[in-house]
Amino acid sequence: MKLPEPIKNVVDGLSRLPSIGPRQAIRLAFYLINESKEDIHALAVNINNLRRIKICERCFFIHQNKDNLCDICVNPARRKETIMIIEKETDLISLENTGKFTGRYCIIGSVPKTGILEDWQKLRLQSLKSFIEKGIDDGGLGGKADEIIFGFNPTSLGDLQTSILVKELGPLTKKVSRLGRGLPTGGEIEFADDETLGSAVDRRS
Repeated sequence: MKLPEPIKNVVDGLSRLPSIGPRQAIRLAFYLINESKEDIHALAVNINNLRRIKICERCFFIHQNKDNLCDICVNPARRKETIMIIEKETDLISLENTGKFTGRYCIIGSVPKTGILEDWQKLRLQSLKSFIEKGIDDGGLGGKADEIIFGFNPTSLGDLQTSILVKELGPLTKKVSRLGRGLPTGGEIEFADDETLGSAVDRRS
């Protein structure tokens, strides 16, 4: 059945979202049609406002600050010598909710099984290396981090991602560690409860 063009465009857009298939996209589109014009307009405005979100030039998390760093990276109470490498923004949010980690982050994305990073990942990795290698007077760490923690999911892919990045970052840190196995094998950081995830941070090794 041919749908009106406005509905088709919305369905196509929603279908590109994670975990949203064509059927669910159609259901969401018709749900929106039955909402008030005011609610549809408000949603459209909020989505459009996402264009104002900036990406931190150090850890690559989101922010709305005037400069190029997020709230975590500009916070003097955070230990910049301890860096956790994570896959995605939702992992950072989950880890922050535990209140257990007081260092900095670097969002590197999902490392391909081939071990060959995407161009944008290479840029992020190089940015992290430069931050570590720069002298303290230049805002860096002067050559070595105290600890680099690999906060990937406890899966075979997470193990592979860690082994790939250890080769890149191992020489630039005094200590390498991973989140403790309080996390269930095969689970995902994003969906772990605060207590389990906090325990994983405390038991890192």
